[in-house]
Amino acid sequence: MRALLVTSVGVTCAAALTLPLATPAASAPAPHSASALPPSMSPASPGAGPPSAQAEATTREAPAPGTSETPGTSATFGTSGTSETEPRQAVSAAEPAGSTQSLPLAPLAAPSNRVAGAPAVQGLPQRDARPFSLVGVVWDDAEAELHGTVQVRTRATGTTRWSEWQDVETHNAEHAADLGSAEREGRTVRGATAPLWVGDSDGVEVRVRPEAPDPQDRAATSAPLPEGMRLELVDPGEGPGENPGEGSAESTGEGSAPEPARGAPAGRAAAVPARFADAPAAAATLPEVLTAEIAAASAVNAELAELGATVIPALSRAETLESVNLAPGAKPYIGPRPGIVTRKGWGADEKLREKNFAYTKTVKAAFVHHSATGNNYTCKQAPSVLRGIYRYHVKSSGWRDFGYNFAVDKCGNIYEGRAGGVTKAVLGAHTLGFNTNTMGIAVLGSYASTNPPAAAVTAVSKLTAWKLGLFGRNPKGKITLVSGGSNKYKAGVKVKMNVISGHRDGFATECPGARLYKKLGKARTTSAKLQGR
Repeated sequence: MRALLVTSVGVTCAAALTLPLATPAASAPAPHSASALPPSMSPASPGAGPPSAQAEATTREAPAPGTSETPGTSATFGTSGTSETEPRQAVSAAEPAGSTQSLPLAPLAAPSNRVAGAPAVQGLPQRDARPFSLVGVVWDDAEAELHGTVQVRTRATGTTRWSEWQDVETHNAEHAADLGSAEREGRTVRGATAPLWVGDSDGVEVRVRPEAPDPQDRAATSAPLPEGMRLELVDPGEGPGENPGEGSAESTGEGSAPEPARGAPAGRAAAVPARFADAPAAAATLPEVLTAEIAAASAVNAELAELGATVIPALSRAETLESVNLAPGAKPYIGPRPGIVTRKGWGADEKLREKNFAYTKTVKAAFVHHSATGNNYTCKQAPSVLRGIYRYHVKSSGWRDFGYNFAVDKCGNIYEGRAGGVTKAVLGAHTLGFNTNTMGIAVLGSYASTNPPAAAVTAVSKLTAWKLGLFGRNPKGKITLVSGGSNKYKAGVKVKMNVISGHRDGFATECPGARLYKKLGKARTTSAKLQGR
């Protein structure tokens, strides 16, 4: 952790005067020491307390560490399956609404033909819920593994139509902060499955089956399920409007970032808020007032885009090289900067994350992942998927922020992930044991048996050609990393890896899925060509 630097970015009044967006001076974050550790999360666990036979749902709106966010509503669901909710707190237009319902799991009624001594199944019978779009299961002990299967069924909102049973990826421990890190030790971190995107739903059923013992081993017994299991139902809230990849990008497989507004400075995105399609035209003429948290997350990209920009525009390779201060005599192996949708662009609620940003010394390699959230999303929905994953990572799993440094959707749109600046060496929580001096890229979807879209693979090539190029890395090269401890490499072991690696190269996991992993060779070659190698 010696390489870890934690800082907080504020916006000065002088800087604000040069920008078209107003930020209240009274709400600007106070400066922090570069060596300060992130504040600890409240020890209160959302999963605390014994599960009741009558599952009680609490809607978590607890404030993030270091913020003064007012708690939201809670909802209690009775045996009738109906919900009683209090009116939601008013939410600032600058921050998207959203919520998490946390339902304790309980033993399900055993079928009459169940074998005596067989492990008990836990879950929830069919029930109503407040609208949600993403689900996952969490438990108290982050070190405990869930040896078994998790399946869910959901009901589309406002209908009587139930989905088929869907599998939830249970092996998710490898997507986490490194052991011994402040993010891992200084917070109430929980064990968690991968989140699953199910779309707009208002009913749910879940079952968790323990792994059956080996029938050849008479002495073998089933591993117990983790204690304190809870079903998390995540409402991502409303975002800033339609995703830029919708339309032609979805039909052709080619992603496209939104164009900056006319009159924006060359190479910089206009600082205009994203708008819904049905927003009144007059709203576009009003200046947007940014919260201190949004301003801080945007200010770290100040060299690339105006404060409050929803997109960092793409540059040609010549423009990219012009914008980078190369050392005398250095070979400019840097790919053209791709368009990147900012956190503001996909609607991140900046009050959820920890206020400070965490950095390492450099970026030596990129780890490619799949999000395991399923492929049943449209590119228009990708920002909602991201907001759902973000809330699940922070509120449900207990992480400091979104785990990945970047995300890519099926149309090839690239999104800023963990806050701290897209050109900087931001410490992520994506590859257990190898988060230091690396970056994580999550391709939204599940690619164990489904081929990743060509647009998504191309986007990975473009992103790595640019970002790795900023740190002098050859996408086709090798690099030596030191393990922080994983189920594949013990802490302190030096490992030689590809500069563009798959998650499974650092951890015994299926991620990023066999089909996506097979495409990494092509991604390396394309990325190197984009760098001019």
